[in-house]
Amino acid sequence: MDAAAASATPPPTDGATTATAAAAATPAQRPRRLRRALLWGLLVALLAVAQTLLVALTVRYEAWRALDAADAAAAEAVTSVRRDLLRLTHALQAVTWLDPDDPSWRPAAARLLREAPELRRIEWRDARVGLVGAVESPLGPSLFMRIPRPELAAEADLACRDARRVSAPAFSRSYFVPTLEGTGQEVIDLCVPALRDGREAGYVVATLALPALLEAAAQRSAELQRYELSFVEADGARLARAGARRGAGVHMAEQVLDVPGQTLRLRADSLAGRPSVIPNLTLALVLGLSIALFGVVFLLARDVRRRAQAEHALAEALGFRKAMEDSLSTGLRARDMDGAITYVNPAFCAMVGYSAEELRAVRPPATPPYWPPERAAEYAERQHSRLAGVVARQAQREGFETLFVRRSGERFPAMVYEAPLLDGEGRQTGWMGSVLDLTAQRRIEELSRQQQERLQGSARLATVGEMASLLSHELNQPLAAIASYSTGSLNLLDARRDHAEGSKGPAADADGVLSLLRQALTRIAEQAERAGRVIKSVHDFVRRREQQRETIAVDLLLEAVLPLVRLQARKCAVQVELDLPRPPARMPRVVCDRTLLEQVLLNLARNGIQAMETGTPVAERRLVIAARPTEDGARVRLEVGDGGPGIAPDVAARLFNPFFTTRVEGMGLGLSLCRTVVEQHGGALEFSAGAGGRGTTFRFTLPAARSGTQPEKAPAS
Repeated sequence: MDAAAASATPPPTDGATTATAAAAATPAQRPRRLRRALLWGLLVALLAVAQTLLVALTVRYEAWRALDAADAAAAEAVTSVRRDLLRLTHALQAVTWLDPDDPSWRPAAARLLREAPELRRIEWRDARVGLVGAVESPLGPSLFMRIPRPELAAEADLACRDARRVSAPAFSRSYFVPTLEGTGQEVIDLCVPALRDGREAGYVVATLALPALLEAAAQRSAELQRYELSFVEADGARLARAGARRGAGVHMAEQVLDVPGQTLRLRADSLAGRPSVIPNLTLALVLGLSIALFGVVFLLARDVRRRAQAEHALAEALGFRKAMEDSLSTGLRARDMDGAITYVNPAFCAMVGYSAEELRAVRPPATPPYWPPERAAEYAERQHSRLAGVVARQAQREGFETLFVRRSGERFPAMVYEAPLLDGEGRQTGWMGSVLDLTAQRRIEELSRQQQERLQGSARLATVGEMASLLSHELNQPLAAIASYSTGSLNLLDARRDHAEGSKGPAADADGVLSLLRQALTRIAEQAERAGRVIKSVHDFVRRREQQRETIAVDLLLEAVLPLVRLQARKCAVQVELDLPRPPARMPRVVCDRTLLEQVLLNLARNGIQAMETGTPVAERRLVIAARPTEDGARVRLEVGDGGPGIAPDVAARLFNPFFTTRVEGMGLGLSLCRTVVEQHGGALEFSAGAGGRGTTFRFTLPAARSGTQPEKAPAS
C-alpha cells in the first residue's frame, strides 16, 4: 500500500523540498523497517530450519522402516529355525523308539538324513554316552574325515549330560568342524534321550549344520532372501551365514534363539544400502510444497505489514485493560444495588459460557441465565437478603458455595466471595464478587476416591497373580500324565503290532492289550478333564465368584491324585502309603472344591517326595497320606507326611511366604497357594516334625457333609 501510494504520487519539482522530506521520514521509518526485516528474516529462517528437519526426519524414518523390516525378518527367521529344530527333535524322538540292534534302525536314520539336509550325522550312544553306531548323511561328504569324531565329542557329551539331568532333549554349544577341502562349517549337536520304562536306555545324538538351518529358513520366504542371515556370537563374530550375497552392513537386526541348553543370536543384514536423499514421492511433494510455501509467505508480506500497523494501534489502546483481565483465572462480577450485572471479566464469561453483553442485558426481575431454573426462587431470596444488608458483613466475606449452569447445560459448583463496592466518597454503589470454579477440585476429589478404590482392589490383583502362577505351576502334572499314558498306549500298539507280525497268539492277548489301551485312554480323558477343571476353577476364583463346592467321598478325592503321586514317587524311588480307616468305621464325606483340593494334595505330596530325593536312604523313603475324622465328626483331617530331613527353624518362619523357596528351580508359590485354598475352605494348614524328629507332616481339615448321604465308592485302579 505504501509502495503503491509512493508510486502514484507525482515526483516533486523542487529538489530541496524532496531532500527535506526524505530526511524527515528516514529517522521514523528506519526502526520500523528494521523490526519488520528482523521478523521476516526470523520467519524465513524458521521455515528453512523446519523444512530441513522435515527432510532429515523423513530420511531417518526411511532408515527406521528398514531397521524395523530387518528386525521383523530376524524374528521370522528365528521362528522358522525354531520350528525346524522342533520338527527335527520330534523326528529324532521317533528314532529313539528303535533299539540300535534293530535292523530297521539304520534305514530309519538314513531316511531321516535324506529328508532333512540340516542333519549331517546321527549316532546311537549307550547309557554311558559311549558310541554304539552312527549313520552319515548321504547328501554330502563325511563330516569328521579330517578330525575324528572322538576328538570333537566333548560338546555332545555335555549335551547328553544336560539331557540326562532334565530327561529331555538338549542342544550343545556350536563348534567348528574342518573338512578335507580346507574349509569347514559350524555345527551343533542335539542329544535326545531314549527312555525305556522311565529310564535312559541310551541317547540319539544328531549333528546339525547351522548354515543349512539358515538356508532352509531363507528358502521358505521371499522376504528373507533380501537379507543375509547369520548366526553370531555375543562379540559379533559370525559363526555361520546363509545367502549368496553379503549384507550391506547398514540395516541389521539381531534376535535371540533360545533352545534347551543353548542360546544362539541370529542376525539379519539387509542387502540394501542407505536410502537416497529423496527416497520416495512423498518427500518430493513435501519439498515442492515447501518451496510454494516460501512464495506464498513472500506474497503475503505486504498484507501482513498493513494488518500489523492497524493491530498495533488497537493493541496499545486495549493492552493495559486486557492484561489485567486476562491475568486473572478467577471470575469477577460487579452488580449494582438492584442486582443487575454491570461488569464481568473474561474468566467469568468463560466459566458460565455467556458473553459480557448477554449478561449485562439481563435486568431484574429477570434471573441470570447461569442460575439453575429449579433454584431460581432460592437464589433470588438469597440475593435480596444480601442486597438489603440482612447478611452480616463477616458472613459476606466468608463466601458461600452455590451451583451454576453453563451455557451448554452443564452444572458446576462454584464458591462466591462478595464485598460491598464503594465509590470515592465511601458510598456503596453495588457488590463486587469473585467466583471460583470448583470443578477441578471436585474432579481431584473424585480421582482421590477412585484411587482409594484401586488400593482396595490390590488384594484381588495379588490373587490374580497367584492364580496365574498356579496355572503355570500345576498344569504340568495333568499334562505329564497325559504324555505318560499316551506313550504307554503307543508302546502297547507297537508291541501288539510286533506280536501280530511275528506270530498269531491267542485272542486273550489281544483282549488284554485292548483292555490296557481302554484304561490308558480313560486316564488320558480324566487328566484332560482335570486340566480343564483347573483352568475353570482358577478362572472362577479370579472373577471372585463363589467356588463350586461339592460333596465327595475322601477316598475318591485321594484316588484322583494317587496316579500322579505314584508317577513321581516311582521316579524318585519313594513308597506311597495310604492310611484310611477300615470298615465298619466309615469316613464321612467332605464339602470342598474338588479341583483346588486336588491341587493342595498334589503340592504337599510333591514337596514331600522332593524332600526325600537327597539325604534320605531309599529304604526310608515313605510318603504317608492319611485321612481321619475328627472326634466330633464335624470335620475330616488330612495329613501328608514324608521321611525327609525336616524343616529348619529359619526356613519354617518363612515357609508360607509367597516366592520363598529353598530349591533353585522352585517358584515359592506352592505352599502359599495351598494355605490360601485351605483357608477358603475354613481350615488351617499346619506342619510339624515327624516321628523320631525326622520328616515333616502337613495337615489340614475339611468340613464334613451332613449325615444322610452315602459315600460313593472309588473305582478300581
